[in-house]
Amino acid sequence: MALIEYREALNQALSEEIERDPNVVLIGEEVAQYNGAYKVTRGLWKKYGDRRVVDTPISEAAFVGMGIGASMMGLRPVIELMFWSFATVAYDQIVNNAGQIRFMSGGLINCPIVIRGPANGGTNVGATHSHTPENWMAAIPGLKVVSPSNGYDAKGLLKTAIRDNDPVMFMENTLLYGEKCEVPQEEYLIPLGKADFKRRGKDVSLIAHGRSVLIARKAAELLAAEHDIDAEVLDLRSIRPLDEEAILETVSKTHRVVLVDESKPFCGVSAQISTLIMEKAFDELDAPVRRVCSLDAPAIYSPGVEHLQLPTPDRVIQKVREIC
Repeated sequence: MALIEYREALNQALSEEIERDPNVVLIGEEVAQYNGAYKVTRGLWKKYGDRRVVDTPISEAAFVGMGIGASMMGLRPVIELMFWSFATVAYDQIVNNAGQIRFMSGGLINCPIVIRGPANGGTNVGATHSHTPENWMAAIPGLKVVSPSNGYDAKGLLKTAIRDNDPVMFMENTLLYGEKCEVPQEEYLIPLGKADFKRRGKDVSLIAHGRSVLIARKAAELLAAEHDIDAEVLDLRSIRPLDEEAILETVSKTHRVVLVDESKPFCGVSAQISTLIMEKAFDELDAPVRRVCSLDAPAIYSPGVEHLQLPTPDRVIQKVREIC
């Protein structure tokens, strides 16, 4: 096991898949000579050259569309978005082409493409750069959505996503790129749609994805130390497919749930999970399902205020105490 940064885990996954499959190609703004806006693709252009690591103009509609077309012809492109907020420029290509071609072609044409990059607030870059569009993409049948919380999961899930024959929206977090964790040196894969229990507990379930898992784990530590409440933390890892079995398992165990989700509450990921719990595990609940999301407003630019808009351990603790 090696202790490496989240960005290095992604880099290893990309390098290993380029080595393994000649059809894998990286496409995006500044992914080549500049080593990527967040240095995720550091060294890959120098190692593999222009045919495998391709710089593009600043036109998401163009290079996402190009990648989708290339995937239909047999390549396996990995597209980097500098911010997932910019996916709105290529929304038609992603939704109407990538998401629907397998169904529209009667299963004759696959679209094995990965679109990846940061999807988060908290970096003081304003409302147009701070969307968390997991729920936008997960609402479209035909698209898969992944949001890893740590380097180990990020590497295993990215390798699986690249090998998948469907379009996978791979959503990272700028604030996680420098976080370190242990990652095996031998090859491994993590299946899409398989959640992971990051902490076992008996009193309340904290269900989260992406960086919100770190918020949930910190809240769980404080709840145990200061309030004698034993919280279980479930990391969804992928939003679609969703591990309903793991969600229902933890609800049936603790009978209390707080959903931690950086996306907005209206029509958010947590809203979908709350409905799932109410429909399939209502009789297991001893208290109402609670949610901790970003405040329902455009992302605040001010560094002194933006952090108050996002989920925090204190806000999670407050909701837990309401139901425990």
